[in-house]
Amino acid sequence: MIVLAVDCMGGDHGLSVTLPACRQFLDNHPDAQLLLVGRPDDLQGFAHERARVVPATEVVAMEDAVEVALRKKKDSSMRVAIQQVKDGAAQAAVSAGNTGALMAIARYLLKTLEGIERPAIATQMPNAKGSATTVLDLGANVDCTAEHLLQFAVMGSALVSVLKNDDQPTVGLLNIGEEAIKGSDEIKRAGELLRAAKASGDLNFIGNVEGNDIFKGTADIVVCDGFVGNVALKTSEGLAMMIVQFLREEFSRNLLTKLAAAVSYPVLSALKKRMDHRRYNGAALLGLRGLVFKSHGSADAVAFEQALCRAYDAASHQLLARVQSRIAHAAPLLAAPARPAVPSVA
Repeated sequence: MIVLAVDCMGGDHGLSVTLPACRQFLDNHPDAQLLLVGRPDDLQGFAHERARVVPATEVVAMEDAVEVALRKKKDSSMRVAIQQVKDGAAQAAVSAGNTGALMAIARYLLKTLEGIERPAIATQMPNAKGSATTVLDLGANVDCTAEHLLQFAVMGSALVSVLKNDDQPTVGLLNIGEEAIKGSDEIKRAGELLRAAKASGDLNFIGNVEGNDIFKGTADIVVCDGFVGNVALKTSEGLAMMIVQFLREEFSRNLLTKLAAAVSYPVLSALKKRMDHRRYNGAALLGLRGLVFKSHGSADAVAFEQALCRAYDAASHQLLARVQSRIAHAAPLLAAPARPAVPSVA
């Protein structure tokens, strides 16, 4: 039985989204059990033989500062859900709440894995091959060293090996060009470390990739710092919504366009489904001593169920153990010697 702890109160919509998603998820996964974390009075109407309420008296609001969530709201639904993972009551926790608060609480309670300095947020973006490209980091770390990017690549490889059942997923380093000489000094050093990881058999690194390669599906995994990754994620979501809205408006203008829409409906439906960002909802917080998944704060029930499914897949395929195994194998590279100090200027 796979047990997931769900922060039912978090996100922009709270219970109106999380509870319908939980019910649909349970109906589709007979070997799963959910711990519904939140205010008991609000959850008492949800009845299912494989669901149990875990009480929490507080809620982390989307606008709460990290220190408020971490130090003042110690009985929040978000924190109690992650505590279930720490205590071994659940294999993974899922929340649509405040991203900064979720990362801070998860890191505080679960701690990072040995060999990992910073956790990373990883999710999938649709590509032209009909599958998805896993991108990390997506906002947990704005300023990343080359060593951090190497750690992200190792963790991302473990995640994709679970998602695609492929022990050698390809890894690309996001850069302003494919040539190894391009990019900042940090990016060029990251390329060196990734090439060394390929030589040692720790990664299937294919070199630098550019932004459009994310959507071409050039690599299974694309590694970048959190600032760039978050911009890419939000841009892709906005572009997908713009295209869908444009098609809807254009094909409803007059009788001729309506007829054209009717003829091309199967193609348009397939396009809309492929670009629907809800299908890819559910970002993994990698590098922690436990599984935590972040749903988009504005997710509807369909999207939140997808986040539950991602957490279920990760738990059932032993993602944490795979991450630990890859980190252990790559330990000599991850424990890179300290860089020489920059001399001070008198």
